[in-house]
Amino acid sequence: MLKTALGRFRAVAFWEGLSFLVLLLIAMPLKYMLHLPQGVRVVGMAHGVLFMAYLYTLLMAAIEYRWGVKRILMAFAASLVPGGTFWLDAQLRGEARTLETVKAP
Repeated sequence: MLKTALGRFRAVAFWEGLSFLVLLLIAMPLKYMLHLPQGVRVVGMAHGVLFMAYLYTLLMAAIEYRWGVKRILMAFAASLVPGGTFWLDAQLRGEARTLETVKAP
C-alpha cells in the first residue's frame, strides 16, 4: 500500500481522519466537560501534523496521477468534514485496485 503515491495518500488520509474524529469526539468533550485540556493539546498537535502530511501526500498523488482541480478540491474538502477522508478512501479504493492490476506482471 505504501509503495505508490496513492497508497501513501490513502494511509495518511486514514490517520488524519481518525485523529480528527478523536479530537472532536474525545479530546474536545474532555476539555469542555471535564476541564482537561491536555487531550486537545496532544491530539490537536498530532492532527495538525497529520493534516500537513495529508496536504503533502495529496499534492504528490495529484502530480503523479495528474488529478484535475475538481478532484484535488474534493479531496481537500473531504479533510474538512468529519469522516470525509473515509468516504474519500472508499472512492479511491477502486482506483488503487485498478492501478495494481495494470502494474502487475
